[in-house]
Formats: sequence, C-alpha cells, structure tokens
Amino acid sequence: MSKRGCLWLVAIAGALLLLRGLFGCFYAVDQTEQVIVTQFGKPVGDPITDPGLHFKLPFIQEVNRIDKRFLEWDGLPVAIPTRDKTYIHVDTFARWRIDDPKTYFVRLHDERSAQSRLEDILGSETRNSIAKHDLIEIVRTDKDRKPLHDESLKPGPVGIGTIGVLPPIAYGKLKIEAEIKAAAAIKLGEFGIDLLDVRLKRVNYNPDVLGRIYQRMISERLQIAQRFRSEGEGEAARIAGQKERDLNEIQSTAYRRVQEIRGQSDAKATEIYARAYTQNPQAAEFYGFLKSMETYRKVLTKESTLILSTDSDLFNLLKRSGAKPNTAAPAPSR
Repeated sequence: MSKRGCLWLVAIAGALLLLRGLFGCFYAVDQTEQVIVTQFGKPVGDPITDPGLHFKLPFIQEVNRIDKRFLEWDGLPVAIPTRDKTYIHVDTFARWRIDDPKTYFVRLHDERSAQSRLEDILGSETRNSIAKHDLIEIVRTDKDRKPLHDESLKPGPVGIGTIGVLPPIAYGKLKIEAEIKAAAAIKLGEFGIDLLDVRLKRVNYNPDVLGRIYQRMISERLQIAQRFRSEGEGEAARIAGQKERDLNEIQSTAYRRVQEIRGQSDAKATEIYARAYTQNPQAAEFYGFLKSMETYRKVLTKESTLILSTDSDLFNLLKRSGAKPNTAAPAPSR
C-alpha cells in the first residue's frame, strides 16, 4: 500500500474516532428515568433527574440509568404463626420508588438486588407484626368498622358458646399494615428506597390445619342447626298444647250448652206434660199406660224370667190381661 493510502486510512480512522467522541459526549435522559454518571466505576457529580440532553466526558465516563417510576414488589406467601398460635399463609405486596439514586446505586446497584433486599426486610417485618397479633386482628379491616353478620347466629341460652359473636379488636388489618410499613421504611431508607405502601394481599390457613378448621366449622353449624331444631320442637309443643287447651275449652263450652239446651227442653216437656195432665186426666192416664207398655216391651223378652209379687203393678196388669173379657153385651136401651 502506498504512503498516500496509509494516510487516507489514518484520516478516516481519526474522523471516526472524532465522531465517536463527539457522540459519546452527549446522552439523553428520559422523563421516566434518572442517571448516575460514573467515572472508572465511581459516581461523579449529582444524580441527573431532569429529562433532556446532557454532557459527559467520552470514553472515561459511563451513564447508569435508574427507573424513576413507582415500582412493585410482590412477595411469596409465607407461613407465619399468629399470637393465638394459628399458622396462616400471608401473601404481601408493596409499592416503592428510588428516592436517593446515588445511595441506591452505591449500595444496591440494580433492581434485582433491590428486590432481594425488599424481600428480606418486608418479609421480616411482616413476620414480626403478624406474630404480635391474633388472627381476628389480621382478618378484620378496622376496629371502628361494624361488620355485617347474621343475627340468627347469636348465642343461645345453652351450649352454643360464642358462635356468631364477633370479638372486639384493638388494631385491625389497616393498622398492622401501617405498622409494617413504618418499620420497613426506616431500614429501606438506608438504601435510598422510599417505601410507598404495603398491603396484605391474601391471608389463608395453613393446609396442615385446614381439616381441623373445616371440622370446627361443621361442628359449629351443627350446633346452630340443633338449636334451631330445639326451638322448632319447643314451638311445636307450645302450639300443640294451645290446641289441646282450645279443644278442651270448645268441648266444655259445647257440653255446657248442650246440657243447658237439654235442661231447657226437659223443663219445657215437663211443663207441657203437666199442662196436659191438668187439662185431661183421662188422656194423662192413657199416656201413662202407653209409657208403661213401652217400658214392658223393652224389659220383657222371650228369654226374660221375672219373679213378681202379687201386689206389683206389672203382675196386676198381666193378670188383668189374662182374664176373659165379658162377652155379654148389654141390651140396647130403647
């Protein structure tokens, strides 16, 4: 290659290096990010948070971009015992942002390390807070909130215990979440992280105790059902007793009325008989004779055997009926 050709190659290479140096002096910052400029791996100057075009030294300085938006952390469910010795699975999530980019970059460098540190700190504070409270405190949202519950599940007089009764709480889930956030925010602040919010996404029983929990729920419902059945049987007995009393009252009233009507009828019949006897003695005697015949017809049957004295009315009547009638008719008078 000629000398002139070598000069051309050197010139082109120099131009390319010059262009690369010129382009390497400038970099753009997006509004969703912030930049830490490092020189030989160490941060120099203040973090750049304003969007736009900025200058740096080419070749020896490097641009490190850090997200400026709200970031999420979603922890894995962990088994934690409550103060009342109930093992539960707690699933937690949080929102955070990078408040001090320089401290964040020096201590954590990237988001992967930050997520790991969040897992350690938030998981530890969640365990501490859950272990200090009963399960009801974690389930109920706020101590001032009055949750709806079935009024029919109020405890009965015997054997129902505390079914349907909601015990009072002192904190509630919101206050526990605030407690976790306050404790973790101090520790995360040392890494340039601003913890925005922490929430308990899901609380569930440990699978090892679910069988016992379900059995307890079944037992409580059976107690409630038995109470309802007892109340129904008592109400049925009360209705049956009331029915018997009503029937007895109706029957006694009807019997009394029947006796009153019968007495009035007997009195009326006696009055009629007495009036008839006084008006026509022969008719009265004939009526007495007919009543006697009806009585004899009922008393005397083919199988009847009677022992009568000679002065009894029935004997005289039978003796008279057996006498031969006087066939001689009186001569008609002229």
